Amino acid sequence: MASNTNARDETVPVPVDLVTTDGAPPKWKIIGPGLVVAATGVGAADMVATLVAGSKFGYALLWAVILGVILKIVLVEGAGRYTLATGKTIFEGWRSLGKWTTWYFGPYIMIWGFVYGATAMSSAALPLAALFPQLPLPVWAVIMGLAGLTMVWFGRYAIFEKITAVLVGLMFITVVGLAVIAVPDFPAMLRGLVPLIPEGGVLYTLALAGGVGGTITLAAYGYWLREKGWSTPRWMKVMRIDNRMAYVMTGVFVISMLVVGAEVVSTAGVTLAAGDKGLVDLSTVLNEKYGVVVGTGFLVGFWAASFSSIIGVWNGVGLMFADFWGNMRGKASGHPDTRVGGKYFKFYLLWLTFPPMLLLLLGQPIGLILAYGILGSLFMPFLAVTLLGLLNSKSVAREWRNRIWTNLALGLCALLFVILGVHQLVTAVTTVFAG
Repeated sequence: MASNTNARDETVPVPVDLVTTDGAPPKWKIIGPGLVVAATGVGAADMVATLVAGSKFGYALLWAVILGVILKIVLVEGAGRYTLATGKTIFEGWRSLGKWTTWYFGPYIMIWGFVYGATAMSSAALPLAALFPQLPLPVWAVIMGLAGLTMVWFGRYAIFEKITAVLVGLMFITVVGLAVIAVPDFPAMLRGLVPLIPEGGVLYTLALAGGVGGTITLAAYGYWLREKGWSTPRWMKVMRIDNRMAYVMTGVFVISMLVVGAEVVSTAGVTLAAGDKGLVDLSTVLNEKYGVVVGTGFLVGFWAASFSSIIGVWNGVGLMFADFWGNMRGKASGHPDTRVGGKYFKFYLLWLTFPPMLLLLLGQPIGLILAYGILGSLFMPFLAVTLLGLLNSKSVAREWRNRIWTNLALGLCALLFVILGVHQLVTAVTTVFAG
């Protein structure tokens, strides 16, 4: 990477395919890595959390959803800005903050991948098992894992991005369409823009503001920018448009789930099962209320949301691991071994796919659940705090450093994620010892 990547480079024109006849970039062509990170971050568990919040509190927490979208835009923009401004990956940035970051990230990415692999495969299998019960859930889970592995192993970024766009389209059409069918209560939605926390709604408020769409894949954004070919400061404006438009779409998606919770789940008087199985419960309610076509369509959208998370994690977190392990082996970020198709990347794809299949059969060992809960509860605070350090440092050119409002927003992110992390940790410990 050239040594002058910190400087603004306005002499290099935006590629022809990103420019219209009047010289302005068509925004629909700019959307790419942002759509991938947003789609990957919103999974079945987030959908259930939003449905439950809508069924319990109606539209009272709509403001928290909007706040969450704004915070994610700030957080992901920070990760992208660091990469474009410095030419370094986020892991290189973390290493510059001290060895403690490596000691945290190394165990985290291995344990997280082992447990998440089983969770993601099961989530994508649930709607398929409901649609095609001839095969049991574990078989569908294995099929989903192998399908994701194959697509990411043999596909390059451009193909991966197109597949993600199709899955996002399915998610968007089915969920937003369902919200339209449910007929939102617009006056209640307007009242929900007032930031008030209903009685018993503190944790739901925190979850909607900080948890929806928030995973390790937020930190993968810089790697997807690099795979896209956006690698210098001249892409800063394009990156920001990409990020904002993608998370606005995410906001519409999450608000639609809130509408479904308020108008469908609440009026049906049902209690959704915990976790991903709650979405199967919802499809049953939809079958009874709107017919099989709508219920089946929702299961397709459920599957698209879950499978987009599989291929997004396999690709994005695979790149993060490859960069981490390459650096540990003395290879610079960008070495072929650390990129898509490289040996470190392929190793992590296998790690995400095959060892977790044992968990599908054996259940999750208590110690592994506890370690996963501890490390997982710390990641989002880790990302927010390290971005505060990196984006105020001299390694970033002055024009790309944080402004006051950005520091305030990242500080709010850090505080919110610490609170959520403590709650997640307490929940993990309680679950282990209660079991």
